[in-house]
Amino acid sequence: MPTDLDSELAAERSHLAESRAALRRMRDRAESLFSTGDKVAGDAYTAEQLGRHMARRVKELADDPETPLFFGRLDIDESPYHVGRRHVTDDAGEPMVLDWRAPLSRSFYRASVRDPQGVATRRRFGFVKGELTSFEDEHLDRGEELGTSSRILTAEIERPRVGPMRDIVATIQPEQDELVRADLGDSICVQGAPGTGKTAVGLHRAAFLLYLHRERLRRSGVLIVGPNTAFLSYISAVLPTLGEVEVQQSTLEEMVGRVPVRAVDSPAAALLKHDVRLAEVLRTALWSRVVKPTDPIMVSDGSYRWRIDTEPLRRIVDEARREGLPYSVGRERVRARVVGLLQRQSEYRTGNSPNESWLRKMSKIAPVAEFLESTWPAVTPESLVAGLLTDPSVAGDLLTAEEQEAIRWVKPPKTVKSAKFTTGDLLLIDEAAGLLERENSFGHVVVDEAQDLSPMQARAIARRSEHGSITLLGDLAQGTAPWATTDWHDILRHLGKPEASVVPLTVGFRVPEAVVLLANRLLPALGVNVPEAVSLRRDGNLDVIAVPEPDELDARTLAEVTAALSHEGSVAVIAADSAVDRLRDHLTAAGVEHAPADDVDSAARVRVVPATLVKGLEYDHVIVHEPADIVAAEPKGLNRLYVVLTRAVTRLSVLHAQPLPEALTIN
Repeated sequence: MPTDLDSELAAERSHLAESRAALRRMRDRAESLFSTGDKVAGDAYTAEQLGRHMARRVKELADDPETPLFFGRLDIDESPYHVGRRHVTDDAGEPMVLDWRAPLSRSFYRASVRDPQGVATRRRFGFVKGELTSFEDEHLDRGEELGTSSRILTAEIERPRVGPMRDIVATIQPEQDELVRADLGDSICVQGAPGTGKTAVGLHRAAFLLYLHRERLRRSGVLIVGPNTAFLSYISAVLPTLGEVEVQQSTLEEMVGRVPVRAVDSPAAALLKHDVRLAEVLRTALWSRVVKPTDPIMVSDGSYRWRIDTEPLRRIVDEARREGLPYSVGRERVRARVVGLLQRQSEYRTGNSPNESWLRKMSKIAPVAEFLESTWPAVTPESLVAGLLTDPSVAGDLLTAEEQEAIRWVKPPKTVKSAKFTTGDLLLIDEAAGLLERENSFGHVVVDEAQDLSPMQARAIARRSEHGSITLLGDLAQGTAPWATTDWHDILRHLGKPEASVVPLTVGFRVPEAVVLLANRLLPALGVNVPEAVSLRRDGNLDVIAVPEPDELDARTLAEVTAALSHEGSVAVIAADSAVDRLRDHLTAAGVEHAPADDVDSAARVRVVPATLVKGLEYDHVIVHEPADIVAAEPKGLNRLYVVLTRAVTRLSVLHAQPLPEALTIN
C-alpha cells in the first residue's frame, strides 16, 4: 500500500514530467516563431533581428533529459515553488519552475532556522540521470535544518565527475551565493583554496548577471578568460546548461593574438615583456614620434591657394596632445581641424559652403597628408613593437643596457610583415594597439587562475573591461608563472579595479580532507600569505607509494590506472611534461583507452595530463607520477606540485621513486 512519502514522490515526478512537457511547448513556440519570423516582420532588418533573437531563444530552451529541470522546492505561505536551472511556465504563463536566479529562489540558498525568510519547508531532490529518485525536507518553521549534513546535498557534491564541469546550482552555499549575486557594478576578487568552488562561483555570477541585466550585457558582452584551452573545454558546458549560450570564452593568448607566434623568447626576454615598464617604454616611443610643425601648409584648389601658417598648426597639434586621445584618434582629430581651417578660408573667399566631396579631397590632398606624416605619422601596433625590438635604446633610462640587449632582435626582419613575433610580443602589440585605438569594453569579465597574471596581461584585460566590472578568481598558492602575483591588490591595480574587495573562500566541498591536509604541508614553502584550506569531505582516500626502483615507476603507474578503473569516475595521470608522451605510449600498448585533457568529447575515462596544463581541472582519481620531476621542471615547482595534488576529488595516489620534497615527508 503506498505511503504518504510514495504519494509525495509520485506527485513530484508528475510535476517534473509536466514541466518537461511545458518546456518542450515553449521551445516549439520559439521554433515556430523562428521559422515564420520573416513573414511577420515589417522589413528585412527587423526580420534579421527577430531571427537572431528567436534562434538564441531556441538554444536557451534546449532540454537535457539527464539534467533535472528542478532540484529544490520552497513552501512559502502554503504555496510550493520549484527551483531549477531555468524558468518554465505553463500555457497560461504561470510558473512551474522558478529560475534559480529569480529573487524568490534566493531563499533556497539563504534561508535558515535563524532567518527562515518566510520558508516553511525547503525540499531537495535526488536524481539519477534525470530521473527523480528521492527527496529530503528541512522544516525551517520547526527548527529543523540539515545544512551540509544533507544526504542529498552531500551526494550531489561527491558525485563522480566524468567529462566537462557541471553547474553547482543545486549545491551553492550561502557564502558562495553572496558572491554570485553581487551587483553588476561591483568588481570582486575571490581568493579560493582548492575545492572551494571559486570557478563555479565565477561562472554562476556571469549567468546571474545575464539574467538580471540581459539586454545591457547582450550589447556589451560577457567574457570568460581561462588559462588554457583544456580549462575552457572543461568549463564549456556550465553556462549552456543554465541557458546562457552567448558568453565569449577565450584564453589570454587568443584574446591578444593579433599576429601569429613564430618564435620563442629567452627566459630573460619573456620575463621582461611581462614587466609593466614596457607599457611606459611603448608609450614614450609612440608619442616621441609627434613633433611640432615647422612649415606652413600651401594647398592648391583650382584657381585658389589656401595657406595655413605654422603657428595655428602648432596650436592644433598641441591641443590634440592635451586632450589625451588615443594616438590614431588624435591624428584624425588633427587632420579634421586642418581641413576645417581650409574650409573656413574657402567659405570666406567663395561665399559657398564646400560639399562632402571637397572635404574628403582636402583631407587626402598631398600637402595635408605630408604635414600629417611629418608631424603625427601613421603607426601600426606591429611597427611600433618592431621598432622597439630592433632598437631598444628608445627605452632610454626605463631599461638597463642589459635589459635592452635581452629583447633586441639578433637579426631584424626586412619588413614588419616578415617579423617573427613571440608570445610575449603579443602583449606588447596589444599594449601598442591600446595606445592607438580604444578597445571595445565588455560589460563583465570573469578571469580564472588570475594569480598567474602578469602586469602586462592584466593591462590587456583592463582595456577590455574599462567600462565594466570584473570577477577575479584564483589562489595565490597556485601561482606558477615567473611573474605570478603574491598580493591581489597589485594585480587589481593593474586591472584598473583597485577598489575591488578580496573575499576568501577556505571551506572546500570537493577535495577530501586527507588530500587537503597533504597539500597544506607545502603552504609554508610557497612564499604566499593565504589561509589553509579546510575540507568538509571525510570520505576520500590517499596513498603515497614509494617505488623501489625508478625503472619500475611507469609499470606501477599503469597498475594504479588499472586499479582506479575498477572504481566509478574519471582518472587522471598527472606527470612532468617530459614524461607524458612516454606514459601515453605505455597506456596505448596496454590497451587502456585514454585521451588528452582538452578532448571533452572522448568517452575515455583516463586522461594523461601534463602538470603544466592541469590547473583548474578536477578528476575523481588522480595518480601523480614522480613529484620530484614535477618540482624540478620549473622555478616554482613546489607551487606546481600544490596544484597537482589538489586536483583529486575522491582518491589520490602519489607514486615516487625519488625522495619526496621535504615538506611532504610523512613522519
